[in-house]
Amino acid sequence: MTPLRMQLLLIGTMAIWGVNISAIKVLTSHLDPLLVACLRMVLAALIINLTLLSSGRSLGLSRISSGQWLRFILCAVLMVYGNQIFFTTGMQTASATNSSLIMALSPLVASILAAAIFRERLTGVRLLGIGLGFGGVFAVVFSNSDAALAGASWGDAQVFTAMFSFVAGGMLIQALARQFNALVISSVIYTIGALLLCLHLLLSDTVEFSFAALRAMGLWPFFLLVFSGVVATAMCNMLWNRAIAELGVARTSVFQYWIPVFGVGFAILLLGEPFSAWHLAGVVGILLGTYLGTRRPKPAS
Repeated sequence: MTPLRMQLLLIGTMAIWGVNISAIKVLTSHLDPLLVACLRMVLAALIINLTLLSSGRSLGLSRISSGQWLRFILCAVLMVYGNQIFFTTGMQTASATNSSLIMALSPLVASILAAAIFRERLTGVRLLGIGLGFGGVFAVVFSNSDAALAGASWGDAQVFTAMFSFVAGGMLIQALARQFNALVISSVIYTIGALLLCLHLLLSDTVEFSFAALRAMGLWPFFLLVFSGVVATAMCNMLWNRAIAELGVARTSVFQYWIPVFGVGFAILLLGEPFSAWHLAGVVGILLGTYLGTRRPKPAS
């Protein structure tokens, strides 16, 4: 695939991820968040495994050591199970606009974690970027005088936790990526994560699954459920992993700057959410902060 075609596909992926935030907002108004998370991840795992099967690539479970299994399970807990529990629950009260801006912090959080884990030096410019990025989120979340006590603020915190959980899991994948194909990694992680969500659903006393509930929610939410699980989660994540292999992590991560643009745009167009001066300040702070905070220092000449 040519670099230009891959870049266009990545912009399309960012648009899909942006509209997916609004889709999940709609879904959590029809179904319990745990049920939404479980159904989406089961669909995603099914599509990823079918893709792996059709590729003819062996999963090679017998070659996975106990230490690698532990890393796979931890990745699944962070990137699928924990991420989805916090994200879908938070989306019940958080706005799609705020959630889009919070999710845009993921490259910045990844930069901070990399500095902590791999002992990267944080320059003054990167520290300024970190301050601007988080300042942008605070400007949005606490723009109302009662925001600190509002349910929406708690929802924003859950969305932030979901984003942090996903990024933390991504740190663990780097070691696995040196030993396994990206499609195999996705298959194992999403299968384990989907099974954990199903187990949680079965053990839950507050959520009941029934096909009658799915039929009652109507055709449009059902379409959004399939879109979110199959297209936004399974297909887009497989494309994202391929882009990392072809373009590299640094060039691929730059495209995440488009998530708040598409996310906020679709939230306004599809959900009619307001866009205030505080949101504009948040967009500027987050994008500028992420750009500065993820810059690597130039090597000494």
